[in-house]
Amino acid sequence: MPGENLTRDEARERAALLSVDGYDVSLDVRSALGEASGDGPRTFRSVTTIRFRCAEPGAASFADLIAPHVTAVSLNGRDLDPSEVFDGSRIQLEDLAADNELIVDALCAYSRTGEGLHRFVDPEDGEVYLYTQYEPADARRVFAGFEQPDLKAPFRFEVRAPEGWTVWSNGAGQLADGVWRFAETKPIATYITCITAGPYHYVTDSYTREFEDGTALEIPLGALCRKGLAPYFDTDEIFRITKQGLDFFHDHFDYPYPFGKYDQAFVPEYNLGGMENPGLVTFQEEYLFRGKVTQTSYEHRATVILHEMAHMWFGDLVTMEWWDDLWLKESFADFMGSFSLVRATRFTDGWIAFANRRKSWAYRADQLPSTHPVTADIRDLQDAKLNFDGITYAKGASVLKQLMAYVGEEAFLEGARRYFKRHAYGNTRLGDLLSILEETSGRDMAAWSRAWLQTAGVNSLTPQVLLDAQGRVAELAVVQEAPESHPQLRPHRVRIGLYRRTAGGRLERYAGHEVDVDGPRTVVPGPVGAEAPELVLVNDDDLTYCKIRFDETSLATLQEALGELTDPLARALCWSALWNMTRDALLPTRDFADLVLRFAGRESDIGVLQMLHAWAESALIHYAAPKWRATGEELLAQGALRELRAAAPGSEQQLAWARFYASVASGGEHLGLLQGLLDGTELIDGLVVDQELRWAFLEPLAAHGAADEEALAAELARDDTASGRRRQVRCLAARPSAAVKAQAWAQVVESDALSNALVEATIAGFAQPSRRDLLEPYADKYFAVIERVWQERSIQIAMHVVRGMFPGLRASEETLAAADAWLAAHEDAAPALRRLVLEARDDLARALRAQACDTAAGG
Repeated sequence: MPGENLTRDEARERAALLSVDGYDVSLDVRSALGEASGDGPRTFRSVTTIRFRCAEPGAASFADLIAPHVTAVSLNGRDLDPSEVFDGSRIQLEDLAADNELIVDALCAYSRTGEGLHRFVDPEDGEVYLYTQYEPADARRVFAGFEQPDLKAPFRFEVRAPEGWTVWSNGAGQLADGVWRFAETKPIATYITCITAGPYHYVTDSYTREFEDGTALEIPLGALCRKGLAPYFDTDEIFRITKQGLDFFHDHFDYPYPFGKYDQAFVPEYNLGGMENPGLVTFQEEYLFRGKVTQTSYEHRATVILHEMAHMWFGDLVTMEWWDDLWLKESFADFMGSFSLVRATRFTDGWIAFANRRKSWAYRADQLPSTHPVTADIRDLQDAKLNFDGITYAKGASVLKQLMAYVGEEAFLEGARRYFKRHAYGNTRLGDLLSILEETSGRDMAAWSRAWLQTAGVNSLTPQVLLDAQGRVAELAVVQEAPESHPQLRPHRVRIGLYRRTAGGRLERYAGHEVDVDGPRTVVPGPVGAEAPELVLVNDDDLTYCKIRFDETSLATLQEALGELTDPLARALCWSALWNMTRDALLPTRDFADLVLRFAGRESDIGVLQMLHAWAESALIHYAAPKWRATGEELLAQGALRELRAAAPGSEQQLAWARFYASVASGGEHLGLLQGLLDGTELIDGLVVDQELRWAFLEPLAAHGAADEEALAAELARDDTASGRRRQVRCLAARPSAAVKAQAWAQVVESDALSNALVEATIAGFAQPSRRDLLEPYADKYFAVIERVWQERSIQIAMHVVRGMFPGLRASEETLAAADAWLAAHEDAAPALRRLVLEARDDLARALRAQACDTAAGG
């Protein structure tokens, strides 16, 4: 991997020297079928013609290409010797002219890792499917180019594919004389070009829009998936969300969708949720639901569809100059995904999921040693790969939500409109957007940017309530704190909610005060003389990005009456705050589990309920005192079973509790019930045990030795699909056997035979908490191999291994010391690798602190 890296300095030098007029890319993927020849990787032919200019004739530069073999290179009619100019990742270009034409004929490799041109064989019918994924820099695995976001150009693609296949790309395509030829694109970056090819199932629709000036826009719509998933392809719902999104963005952006057609491909073994390729957006096919799911899954899919659509403007039309300003597309798309979801679709409570789920991701990332400002310092491509994180997405989106409250909605959206018109098909930096927002809002954006975009860390806001002799509010203040490592105190526009219990016992807001919190202590002017609150919620309505803390009275109220809090967003914010307190070792794990057991069953928002289940399971695995863990597991299992039986038959709550029950089941009674539900000897009224639920029940059975290889093979025979094989692989690796763990380790660490999806499944099965003793031998092995893994494997697979195989379940001071020793001995290791180890080490240290807190609470 180091030879494939590209630094920011190199990219800037090349951008100052070169400008690109256009690409012609010809691919021949007929080799995707049949047997591979030779011992090397299966390859396809790629011929690229690049027309570009050089500002300093006679200068030298390079093009990017990662390929097993280059057949020919021609520069301005001169044939160059590939063995002399190609080093495996770069093609050296000497003595450039003012106007240049580079032609590269290469054999590129199909991918099994989701990077470049991924090849998937469907186990159901043997059909082969291809798709590309490039961000941040994997287009060079498919064609030669200048792989950086500020060297945009028009692209023309042509593809030769097996007979009977359909091929899609960014532009509209036609098949003639056995070749698929596609319309030239607008100027776009290399990382958002794309190809999808195979016998995909394809459904079409169209979108029309009339504008006030009398013009009209028609956008052909398409949606595609593997043939085996066609029965589950709910295209009516997908097109409905798509059209609602296009309406919303046309209403608010005042810039018509600029890329012609709008296809959406749901593809197998995808590493991301989605990717914003203009004209051909790609998504993970897990968004097509084979079994019953809750509305949370549909809401999340809609958010991702809208997120990728927002990128057509934020990212595709206007693109960041370098990955430092990745937030200029991802933060905006994340925010706009939720903003449009709430305003344009049936998911009008979408801000609850944003507050509860997305911001939880951001809070975790912002407390790691690798935290960074929203505008990050991205030195090279490896840095860029790791910066697709909770800060760039969810914190950035949270900050934009605060910005909209700060400047006003209309000023914010007018800034976006001017931004698109001023920088269409160009590249921007932070200052380009801020200057426009200053125009539209009249606000000092430089100071706001310094506080929110250019510093790292999350602030904590805690209420202070002083009462007078009559028990009324004498003073209400908000105390702002920051960690020592990132001491920045920020301006926060917040709404302070004051709550009391009514005569009927409900916990309701009786007053609210909007205030600008700034500095270490801010007095709230409004509530003096009011009734004493039982709960003060310092970020009511979730306007800002902060960790909410509680005063003693508020915490006691929540511990008594959280289930009586009537407002669903306020309730979600309180749950999130309590989870953060658990992670910060301020609330014992057993207390958090008790709150879940007492109040989660009354949670009306299904997304919050499912998040509570995930948090409770994580708390039990990582934060519970080891001696209490078995007790906690049984308490959660009994509570989950109680709620499962009490839930309305066939309801979303019933399904959610069934999945949670399976995740915490361990004792003989619970495993027996799961087995009975599988074989039909046990029934719970209304619970349909479909294929997806069957796998969810089988995993704990396998992990506890109650389902053997024969049982898992029988289940695969019922579900011999791509999803079924992933689930079976995960269950096989979960079995409590030293031989099984050794085999899983070898398959993931010592071999590259598995695809990306099966690597993930094997790691998930290997790292089961039920038998931590079986993982003991791999702690030392991990630190001995990770540098080799980083050097030899693709960055995507290396990230899976380094993150997933870290010995975090061996939660001890010895493991912490081993991580510190590796870091001390490998100061010169790749910065991205060190970052992953630092993050895992920090998670472990946090777990040990939380376990100590829980141990102390147990007496």
